[in-house]
Amino acid sequence: MRVLSIDIETYSSVDIGKAGLYKYVQSNDFEILLFAYSFDNEPVKIIDLAQGEQLPEELVTALFDKNIIKSAYNASFEWYCLNKFYRTPINQWQCTMVKGLYCGYPAGLRAIGNAIGLAEDKKKLSTGTALIRYFCMPCKPTKTNGGRTRNLPKHEPEKWQLFKEYCMQDVVTEMEIKKTLDKIAFPEAEQRLWEIDVLMNSFGVKVDKQLVNGALNIANTRTGELLTEAQQITDLNNPNSVAQLKEWLESETGNQINSLNKKDVPGLIENTDSEKVKRMLEIRQELSKTSTKKYDAMKIAMGEDNRVRGLLQFYGANRTGRWAGRLVQVQNLPQNHLSMLSFARELVKNQNINAIRVIYR
Repeated sequence: MRVLSIDIETYSSVDIGKAGLYKYVQSNDFEILLFAYSFDNEPVKIIDLAQGEQLPEELVTALFDKNIIKSAYNASFEWYCLNKFYRTPINQWQCTMVKGLYCGYPAGLRAIGNAIGLAEDKKKLSTGTALIRYFCMPCKPTKTNGGRTRNLPKHEPEKWQLFKEYCMQDVVTEMEIKKTLDKIAFPEAEQRLWEIDVLMNSFGVKVDKQLVNGALNIANTRTGELLTEAQQITDLNNPNSVAQLKEWLESETGNQINSLNKKDVPGLIENTDSEKVKRMLEIRQELSKTSTKKYDAMKIAMGEDNRVRGLLQFYGANRTGRWAGRLVQVQNLPQNHLSMLSFARELVKNQNINAIRVIYR
């Protein structure tokens, strides 16, 4: 069976690290900039989509041909990006990253390349990373760049040529990795599990947007109240500053404060006779709570259809094959034993902070 090896470079104004692949691709300004490919280890070719080139008919046909395997490193990225324009079933794809993880190799194209003994030019690697930042992410508008928010090929033609070479080299590296990994049998069951995982992550989980917004608004209101109270107690410009708060506490207690970490604050509360200091430390505890962080993560990763995608990483722990949590980290959600939970949710959705104070204080 023929194999089409692929690597693409893309642009989106969405931060893929914070929001995840799926919201990144769903952005209205998402586009594929470069498409590098090779059929059956032939010399790599590249299509400069950013500058108006079109995919040749042979390549488009291959994307739909069930008799041609599409292969990439972290293939779920290429599959989802390309499926915005060219729909191909996931069972026509193979992922060298997942197979590498199955074999005990580290994640990351460069990391696995080093592990199997491929030569690496560290200067080229750092250049490639800089080129991705330059062409694939929004830029800050300045007087020097004419106030633009994005760098295009025409702004730095020499850099763009280097970027094309970098993209082509990734296909070469991916093919060399595949040659090594093909010596080891990859169970059909693992391939099917990966396919199910990709489909599962692309389908996502529905999130109650009203509940998320309500929880975050209540948290912001409460944070503002606590900061105001802290300023009244301490007369500090920023009572959330560890340095400022340490200095104030030392002045109030006459003792040296070595740490204000979560595990140290309860001891400080227990050992003080000052009600003022005790209250300030209690506020510190409340302000340090991370109980709303998952709501922040949900809001950032939530798509227009109120679904969060990409929550699990297949073979996230490669020695055991276990899934790893991503973005919202659903694998460490705490158990909830709150009575009248549905009623509490309604209060949060309606941002009824006064009722919450009275009932759940």
